[in-house]
Amino acid sequence: MTPQFHSFIHQIFIGFVALFPVVNPIGSAFMVSPYFSELSRQERIRATQRVVLYAFCICTVTLFTGRWILELFGISVPVIQLAGGIMICKIGWEFLASSDKQSEAPVEETVADKTHLQQVKLMENKLFYPITFPITTGAGTISVLFTLSAQSGDEGDVFQYLLNNAALLLAIIALCVLVFFSYINANRLILYIGSQNEKIINRLMAFLIFCVGLQIAVDGITHLFK
Repeated sequence: MTPQFHSFIHQIFIGFVALFPVVNPIGSAFMVSPYFSELSRQERIRATQRVVLYAFCICTVTLFTGRWILELFGISVPVIQLAGGIMICKIGWEFLASSDKQSEAPVEETVADKTHLQQVKLMENKLFYPITFPITTGAGTISVLFTLSAQSGDEGDVFQYLLNNAALLLAIIALCVLVFFSYINANRLILYIGSQNEKIINRLMAFLIFCVGLQIAVDGITHLFK
C-alpha cells in the first residue's frame, strides 16, 4: 500500500499544481468582483456558494466523462480552447465597454433605473454564465482536466484508475475552497485599495480577461495547425 499511497499523494499535488494557474482563484476573484459589487456580505456568500457548486460540477463531470462527451460529438480539445478563448475575449470586451458607459452615466439615473432586488436577480442569472463558465472554470481548466484524466491510468486497472481520479477530485475540492474564500473576500481587498484604484484595477482586469481569452484561442489555433 505504501507505493500506492505515495502515488495518491503525488497525484493530488500534480492535480493541484496543474489546475491552480488556469483556475487562478485570486485573479478570478478580481474579475468577478464587479458582478458582486451591489451585494451584501450574506448575498455574496450565497452567490459564491452557487458558483463553487457549479464549478465543482463542471470539473467533476469533465474529469469523469469529458473524453467520452468529446468523442460522442467529435470535438477536439483545441476546438474547445478556441471556442472558450473567443467567449472570454467577448466578456473582456463587454467589461471594457460597460466601464465606459457606466463612467459616463449620471449617478441618479443609475440608481433610479434598477432596484437592489432587480440587481440581485440580474446577477443571479449570470452565476453560471459568465461567472462560473468561462471566468472561473473555462477552456483552460477543461483542457487541463482532459489531460489529467487521460494520464490517470488504464481503466483495465480499476483500482488504480479510481485511486488516481479520487486524488484529482481532492485537488478540485481544494481549489473550490480557495475560490470560495477568494470570492467572498475580494471586495475587502478592493475597499482597502480604494475606489479610484478599484476603477483602474477593473479596467486592467477587463483588459487581462481579453488577453487571456486571446491567448487561449491562439493556443487552440496553434494545436489545430499542428
